[in-house]
Amino acid sequence: MSTFLILSLHIINRVVHKTTNISSFEVVYGFNHLTPLDLLPLPNPQDFLHKERVTKVEFVKKMHERIKNKIQQQTEKYRKHNNKGMREVIF
Repeated sequence: MSTFLILSLHIINRVVHKTTNISSFEVVYGFNHLTPLDLLPLPNPQDFLHKERVTKVEFVKKMHERIKNKIQQQTEKYRKHNNKGMREVIF
């Protein structure tokens, strides 16, 4: 891969989205990488545990549930804002 492509992917994965307030990389993996080198596999299994000793899988599942709720809240907010002043039409 070219250096430009690697840097582009790094930048795209670090963008914080307005709806979720976190990056797409963090949604998938549960953490934000600082450099492309952070994407290399970590040899220490203790690194995969969250501070509260919850496994990484449980942590990511809970985070996905919070993100799903946040997206639903934002969708409802956008729907209310965009439908303001519109009449309900029944066909």
